Amino acid sequence: MLILLAFILIFHITSAALLFIATIDSAWWVGDGLYTDIWDRCFNVTNCTALNDSFPDYSSIQAIQATMVLSTILCCVAFFVFILQLFRLKQGERFVLTSLLQFLSCLCVMIAASIYTDRREEIHKGNNLGLFKVEYGEYGYSYILAWVAFAFTFLSGIMYLILRKRK
Repeated sequence: MLILLAFILIFHITSAALLFIATIDSAWWVGDGLYTDIWDRCFNVTNCTALNDSFPDYSSIQAIQATMVLSTILCCVAFFVFILQLFRLKQGERFVLTSLLQFLSCLCVMIAASIYTDRREEIHKGNNLGLFKVEYGEYGYSYILAWVAFAFTFLSGIMYLILRKRK
């Protein structure tokens, strides 16, 4: 049982780390000398512009930012709730609250990545600064990590739902 508990803790910490990296790092869309994420756009690594209301489809960007931050917060809260439930629950009870928080985190990251997938062309089109064209490029590793974090938080939520506190 101790090995299973250690595996679940490592899995949860990995999920949180993936969410932090996907939320913070500048690699949601990568092109020639261009790195863009949900916070700013960088051209040639030195010329960075924060995304603000002057960019097209800024409301979608705000929704992505909010849901990614919320998913990271929910994942961290779920970890602390799990630690508390580990010592407070009676033997044989399930970690339902922790599971619920992980599923909510999973839902938030899925919403953020889905909005970005759907609205990517509108977000990058019509760059009014004239610094770079974003038609050419590909999804970066932060975007991929967001989808991996979605799978990890979903599996973690299932594990917490099934897990019972045993001796």
